Amino acid sequence: MEFKFAGQVIEWRGPSPYLFVPTPAEVSAELRERPELSYGWGCIAAHARIGETEFTTSLMPRQGTYLVPVKVVVQRAEGVGLGDVVTIGIRVAERAT
Repeated sequence: MEFKFAGQVIEWRGPSPYLFVPTPAEVSAELRERPELSYGWGCIAAHARIGETEFTTSLMPRQGTYLVPVKVVVQRAEGVGLGDVVTIGIRVAERAT
């Protein structure tokens, strides 16, 4: 499964502050329809790309959507900050059954 969308970078404070891009409603709905993709707690392994930077991550469920974590190395490489709108591509890793 592959998706490409634009989203605003938001902050969510857990144990420490992190930046995320929420998935659009239609992407979130499609992911929720595939519970077999989760490796636990609703998290879904994925590969992502912002600009020229590719990275592995996990989509995290949060209040009916999924959040794509934007790693610090990606923030620095692409000049991404809180409030920026970025285009992000994600490829969900299919789990072996």
